[in-house]
Amino acid sequence: MEKDFQKALIKELKEKFDGCIVMKNDSNYIQGIPDILVLYKNKWAALECKENKKAKKRANQEYYIQRMNKMSFSSFIYPENKEEVLNELQRSFRT
Repeated sequence: MEKDFQKALIKELKEKFDGCIVMKNDSNYIQGIPDILVLYKNKWAALECKENKKAKKRANQEYYIQRMNKMSFSSFIYPENKEEVLNELQRSFRT
């Protein structure tokens, strides 16, 4: 399930990026805003969790992922691409 993947991902983010703050966003506030905001040192990232690669994307999710990725780092993340996204996130946090 997506919520189980998200819970494990949050734990992994906190371990991988020591001292980061991980916040869960309220999808009822802004429709399509990514699930998770990661604050790390002077950087940030927004991640939209999906149960798997084929999971349906809701209204405005593509828009916010693209818009926020232009500002900092943003991506869809699911079990099949988790390692790739986390590696990209790590590179983004280094610059």
